Amino acid sequence: MDIALVTACLGIMGKGMLGIFVVILAIWGCVVLLNRLTGNK
Repeated sequence: MDIALVTACLGIMGKGMLGIFVVILAIWGCVVLLNRLTGNK
């Protein structure tokens, strides 16, 4: 098992997970904003 390859793959996987997390937060923020703008008054 090549340790350098494993650490490189973990770095790539971490960046991918961070990207997914950021996109989920952005979508959640848009939903919250739209609910506040168009919610029942």
